[in-house]
Amino acid sequence: MSGPITRARYRCCGGVVSFHTHRSEETGTDMRFGLFVPPQAEKGPVPALFYLAGLECTEETFLIKAGALRFAAEHGLMLVAPDTSPRGAGVPGEDDGWDLGTGAGFYVDATAAPWDRNYRMYSYVTEELPALVEANFPARSDRRGIFGHSMGGHGALVIALRQPARWHSVSAFSPIANPVAVPWGRKAFASYLGPDASPSPWAAYDASLLMTQRRHPGPILVDQGLSDKFLDTQLSPQALEAAARASGQELTLRRHDGYDHSYWFIQSFIADHVQWHARLLA
Repeated sequence: MSGPITRARYRCCGGVVSFHTHRSEETGTDMRFGLFVPPQAEKGPVPALFYLAGLECTEETFLIKAGALRFAAEHGLMLVAPDTSPRGAGVPGEDDGWDLGTGAGFYVDATAAPWDRNYRMYSYVTEELPALVEANFPARSDRRGIFGHSMGGHGALVIALRQPARWHSVSAFSPIANPVAVPWGRKAFASYLGPDASPSPWAAYDASLLMTQRRHPGPILVDQGLSDKFLDTQLSPQALEAAARASGQELTLRRHDGYDHSYWFIQSFIADHVQWHARLLA
């Protein structure tokens, strides 16, 4: 595995924020990620908290917009922010729309042509990127957390439920909680995974369906704005609540009057999420 190339590096909140590129074996493309290394890492490896962004976002969006760095510095957490898809893979149609292809990898391993060669974001996020980060930066390999927003909230919940031994804390902002039942998810899954069938190839990437069958050993935190324009048509937090009741999953789902789907919402509650992960990863 070749090391990452640093594109930019800045001092911030006593630590360092940086942006990197590397050649990915999973996607067959150059991939980008952002990183915040807190000041505590000068004394030894620290827990890493991975953030998965939503549709159209990049590896820069969260680190610039969320206001998370000073809280990560306070609690001694490394932040890792991958890009949301391969870029420049040359897949026909990957740049035709904003909710499929470039910027919209949905954190799945595609199995349907022509997406299956490059769109392998599940394995990239769960295997290749953590190994790269832990080999090149002062990140602990035994304490990892994951969270995300919208499409990234979907990814974080799915990954934590499928790999509970590797991900020790999980939370989400406005996740696409039941993608098999909403337009964003159905469009992406039909393209990346092929037609739904029995047994369903889609079910492995739906947090609400997964949660009815299994629990994450730790608690899960979800925040949702009630003025989110996608709430009724795309997000389905009620499906996640029903799944948690069915399986006994410890879930805190907070609803907030007046908040929308934007990073203004994330900024408002990011301190709670960083503290949540810091407590579980300590």
